[in-house]
Amino acid sequence: MPDGAVDAAVGMTPGARGEPRLARAFPSLFVVLWSTGFIAAKYGMPYAPPLTFLLWRFALVAALMTAVALLTRARWPHRREVAHLAIAASMVHGAYLGGVWIAIKHGMAAGTSAMIVGLQPLLTVLIARLWLRERVLARQWLGLALGLIGVFLVVRHKVAFTGDASGLLPVAVALLGISVGTLYQKRHCAHVDLRSGAVVQFAACTLLFIPFALLEHEPIQWTMPFVFALGWSVIVLSVGAISLLYWLLRQGASVHVARLFYLVPPVTALMAYAFFGEALDAVAIAGMLLIASGVAMARPSTR
Repeated sequence: MPDGAVDAAVGMTPGARGEPRLARAFPSLFVVLWSTGFIAAKYGMPYAPPLTFLLWRFALVAALMTAVALLTRARWPHRREVAHLAIAASMVHGAYLGGVWIAIKHGMAAGTSAMIVGLQPLLTVLIARLWLRERVLARQWLGLALGLIGVFLVVRHKVAFTGDASGLLPVAVALLGISVGTLYQKRHCAHVDLRSGAVVQFAACTLLFIPFALLEHEPIQWTMPFVFALGWSVIVLSVGAISLLYWLLRQGASVHVARLFYLVPPVTALMAYAFFGEALDAVAIAGMLLIASGVAMARPSTR
């Protein structure tokens, strides 16, 4: 799905007034960067146990962002803000990433994981309606429902409940973590500096994952694909995509950010087609168009 198509789906217009041109590209950029996470996981999964991989990822991001925060003299959060940041991180990073990786490691098909986690926009909007009292129009509900149907059409040939049934619990935890975590981040961490906030969040996840990683006895294979996947996960995903997600949460209502996640499966499918030669048939393409239509329907009102 080209950037222009993504822009149209998310309701971005080149001539929007009062927005820097670069900022208007952030929704499209977020979708593309977030989608590469599944490609990076495919590269890195064979060479390290999941929680050990994530531990290294969190620790390296914490070290990198510490240097950035110190060099740029970022404002450091207060004690209460630190607690909120750690709670949000345990859900957005810990529960979501840990849940998806463990589920796939237990044998759950990646398409099945994507389908279950694909409920995230609907669950997020429902929670936002009940918790944050955000207004959701009937048109937006319909758009979210169409987007979910489109996600199924894109990943349907990969949906299979294979492997250990214990993979269902981790992916359910991942769904709940990303849904509640993004709302918690929006409500309690909206005014924290993104640079120092990242230090706190990834340091907290590092401490959280140490005992779990110690239970994994499979050694890391320091191959070039593993190093590439780890480096990409640190710089592009944890620094780039997560920062964009938090910036977008600060700029708009949760419903407008949640709908972007529907664009991730089709963009990932296109990447998998380009990099790995995975199948992409007419039904999947129809699903992509349905997702784009649903996301456009769920866009904010222009009035």
